[in-house]
Amino acid sequence: MRLASVNLGQPELLPDPFAREGGEATHRTAIRKRPAAGPVRLARLGLEGDQVADLKHHGGHDQAVLAYAGAHYARWRPELGEHPRLEPGGFGENLTVEGTDETVACVGDQWAIGEARLEVSLPRMPCETLARHFAIRDFVRQVARSGRTGWYLRVLREGVVRAGAVIELVDRPHPQWPVVEAFRVMLDAHAPGELRHALAQCAALAPSWRARLGPKA
Repeated sequence: MRLASVNLGQPELLPDPFAREGGEATHRTAIRKRPAAGPVRLARLGLEGDQVADLKHHGGHDQAVLAYAGAHYARWRPELGEHPRLEPGGFGENLTVEGTDETVACVGDQWAIGEARLEVSLPRMPCETLARHFAIRDFVRQVARSGRTGWYLRVLREGVVRAGAVIELVDRPHPQWPVVEAFRVMLDAHAPGELRHALAQCAALAPSWRARLGPKA
């Protein structure tokens, strides 16, 4: 695997393409990420120089870094055409990665990037901010249906990362839980109870997801 791009963003007010007449014309978001030119310090709560706008739903130890498969950009083009967001950082990800995606990366996978060490913590749940970013009203459903959601990582050991770095898979304790399968089980109200229970018992999964699975497991 390889780190194709390291992307940073700051909260800003952007036009809301879905704004109703008389309503708010802008929304505050940090989804617009731009590739960093050089090395970036990776701290426990994320990349230095990067921030989140919605601290209620984003950020924290279990969502320190968002990753997205670089190969997905080519997969989106037949569906979206030459959309201006189809470039590294376009899905709001901090790390654009090559050589893996949601069908390969598993919850609990541990990655080494130089001295830094990260752990896959949960699938990304697409939201309306992403739909606004692409100016496609039903984009949340499109992304969920495609399985090309992206995934979050927690930082186990700090370090410095930069585009072009090798990503080494150093541990895979839960090969039964590819990101795409964890996402499917979480969203499928008709998923067998034993599957939901098994996912809830996955120690590497973010506690917020384990708690949501628990009552129905």
